[in-house]
Amino acid sequence: MRGRYVILSLVLLVLGFLISYSYQLTSERNLDHAISSEQWKKEFETRSLLIEKEEKNSDLQKILFEKQEEVKEIERSLKDQKQVYYNLVEDVEKFRMYVGDLPVAGNGVRVTLEDASYIPDGENVNNYIVHESHIFNLINELNISGAEAISINGQRISSDSYIHCNGPVITVDGKQFPAPFVISAIGDPNVLTPALNIAGGIIDQLAYDNIVVTVENKAEIKMDPLFHDQRVSS
Repeated sequence: MRGRYVILSLVLLVLGFLISYSYQLTSERNLDHAISSEQWKKEFETRSLLIEKEEKNSDLQKILFEKQEEVKEIERSLKDQKQVYYNLVEDVEKFRMYVGDLPVAGNGVRVTLEDASYIPDGENVNNYIVHESHIFNLINELNISGAEAISINGQRISSDSYIHCNGPVITVDGKQFPAPFVISAIGDPNVLTPALNIAGGIIDQLAYDNIVVTVENKAEIKMDPLFHDQRVSS
């Protein structure tokens, strides 16, 4: 009988150990499952938050792109306006130069007209001296050929300048100048000089009228504004 009790005690001890071990293992599994569930919940929330941030970033990038395009459009508009203003200022400066409000300098030509050095006996002296018509014709040819500014003996002229001949003296806008008459023109000498020397052109006409003509290309000609005490023209 004692042996049976011992065996029964051992069986009960083993059974208790197995039950205890099984309970402990089950508890640990439930705890692991609970921890895994909590981690999954946190990961889900983190992923959801990242997705939300990515969507916001995407929206912000779209807005940024739109703003960048607007800025580029404004910059292009300002550039166009700046170019327009620059062109207007440039045109105004050119017009002021043409009407004589500004001093001007540049390369060009200098044409000197002189009375004939020899007058045959019995000939009319008026046929051998420079008249205002000769100067007018020369100035017209220079203007047609692209001269930007013209002066006579240093006196800058405009479209409404008054030129009058009185014997060997010409009057330009109220100022008198004796011969020789130096007409300076600012412009491209490679255009002005050939235009003056064209066959049958103004130089041939002046020579036919017994006028002594000298044409020189000048690297620099300076002219003061109109309504200024102008005495310099090189």
